[in-house]
Amino acid sequence: MAKKRANGEGSIRKKPSGRWEGRYTQGIDPVTGKAIQESVSAKTQAECKEKLAKAIRENRGVPLNHTGDYTAAEWCRLWFETYNKPNIRYNTAKGYEGIIEHHIIPAIGAIKLKQLSSIHIQRMYNDLKENGRMPRGAKQNDKALSNTFVRRVHAVLQAALKQAVKERLIPYNPCENCRIPPKDKKEMTILPPEKIGRYLQEAEKYGVLPMFYLELSSGLRRGELLALQWTDLNVKERILTVNKQVTRMEGELDVTEPKTKNSVRKVALSQQAVDLLVQEHEQHPDNPILFPSPRTGGYWSPDAVSRINRKLLKNAGIEEHVRFHDLRHTFATMAISSGVDVKTLSSMLGHYSAGFTLDTYTHITNDMQRGAAEKIGGFMESATAKPEPEPPDPPEESRCKVIPFEKVV
Repeated sequence: MAKKRANGEGSIRKKPSGRWEGRYTQGIDPVTGKAIQESVSAKTQAECKEKLAKAIRENRGVPLNHTGDYTAAEWCRLWFETYNKPNIRYNTAKGYEGIIEHHIIPAIGAIKLKQLSSIHIQRMYNDLKENGRMPRGAKQNDKALSNTFVRRVHAVLQAALKQAVKERLIPYNPCENCRIPPKDKKEMTILPPEKIGRYLQEAEKYGVLPMFYLELSSGLRRGELLALQWTDLNVKERILTVNKQVTRMEGELDVTEPKTKNSVRKVALSQQAVDLLVQEHEQHPDNPILFPSPRTGGYWSPDAVSRINRKLLKNAGIEEHVRFHDLRHTFATMAISSGVDVKTLSSMLGHYSAGFTLDTYTHITNDMQRGAAEKIGGFMESATAKPEPEPPDPPEESRCKVIPFEKVV
């Protein structure tokens, strides 16, 4: 697992062979503009850490660019290798690298950093939005890129140029004057509540009921679900600890830290969920993994679990296109609809704020607000209703006369 380190300190990871490798950026190749990566190797983590620190000290002071006059390509690559890549997850890093190499560099990479203007960047965004862009050597793609993807390109470039401002390579960040497209409004797909029973019946037939039941009753991310171990479950308190995830790195399954610090959390479970997990563990009591692969005995591949989800949908006759990640949305939707407050749900999902949860599930909270508005409207209508007028007194002659008792006698 790669060990996160501070900026400029390189990164350390344990290789499949058991040895430890430390990597750091030495400089920029003046011909290709790509970062020059160097590495050290050792038997232990401590020895590797010492070697890495020594190598960085010895190379500190080596000019990253002999003139300091970077092109946009040179700087984006240097920023990615030095400031960004060592401090983010592997899959996130691959995404950033793809954005830099396939979208930013082909469009503005040849422009000198000091000459890069907002108009260059704005034209790139417009071109991505209208025409799309393919890697070098490929034919132009006529398919427009989504607003979400263009915003992602903007986020990467803005971060790179923000660091360039801090390094005093440029006086200001030209991204700040650009207009980016609005967020895409996509209809969220969930597993229809009335079809959950059929779905879980197929999961039981397939032998994966505990895994999919837990997903629908906790909303864990796929990698978090697959990384669970038996020791993460407190059976008595019905509490599940989430502190790791399974990801695929360079073709190999790896257990890493969760997506964010907020992803490390404790999730309360129902008694039925706990009973199913206990039954699951009894099937393989000597395996520490909560859901081991029946084929390898190790962790499930995330892709394999997604394929099982598609099979369950097909076997259950469910026509909706529901991804495995949509099971997480299904849980959240049912929770909100059942009256779970957003702050509690945000904590269960591992979101960084309740505001993010509200923004993600606006379609559900809007329906709830309309329902609340109707209830409040009914209350206010009752409160402001005018009272029925008192009936008028009958005429004088029609009133009953009271006869004294003594006269009656």
